[in-house]
Amino acid sequence: MKMQISKWNILFLLVSFLNASFPSYYYKIKNVKKQKEAFVNILLPLINKENENIINLREKIIKIFNDPNLLLNFQEMAFLKRVAKKYKIKNSFNKIEFLKKIDEIPPSLALAQAAIESAWGKSRFTREANNLFGHWDYSNRGLQPKSKYENIDINYSIKIFPSIESSLSAYMLNLNRNPAYQDFRNLRYQYRMKKMKFTGIAAAATLQNYSQLGAEYSNRLIRLIKYNHWEKLDFLNKKW
Repeated sequence: MKMQISKWNILFLLVSFLNASFPSYYYKIKNVKKQKEAFVNILLPLINKENENIINLREKIIKIFNDPNLLLNFQEMAFLKRVAKKYKIKNSFNKIEFLKKIDEIPPSLALAQAAIESAWGKSRFTREANNLFGHWDYSNRGLQPKSKYENIDINYSIKIFPSIESSLSAYMLNLNRNPAYQDFRNLRYQYRMKKMKFTGIAAAATLQNYSQLGAEYSNRLIRLIKYNHWEKLDFLNKKW
């Protein structure tokens, strides 16, 4: 049986081979427009590959739930329980909950959040920890921040990722399972039921809990997506 390789697999492998982190050439680009283009060229294949992985998992989940014989299969049930644990789904027979939590992240949204959270890949957290989205680590094994929020009385460090790919994967999983982003998932599911494309602009309005900036954070994401015309990237792959 021949294995099918999508264009995102090829681009993903190329980007992964060339750089687990942002490549050194990126930081040498002086032209702002060209650096933004490079930022997209580096991250978009990784975003689309991770979305493809999520959609493939979603399709497998749907297949299991739609086939009574598979639902009675011990291996398939064990698989559902593993996925349910990963996505924090309490009832492994709750099909709707699986479909709400296992779905794509609009590429335009991922790019906008990566740009804001990582200062276009130039933040210390990105350079030293491959941390694109400001994920915290409570094990004290992460990168120590130079300053901490005065109004948050906790001990934390910045999570160190082996690659920007793994940082992106953690970001998508976070949006898909964290209770703070339930509004995001509910709205995405509503779009699915109406057979409408869930765009980054629509998604951004639900992410006020992602930042202390609240509504202003959502507005910044929307402005960034519109200014760079990234919304068109949400429609590139017809599969999802």
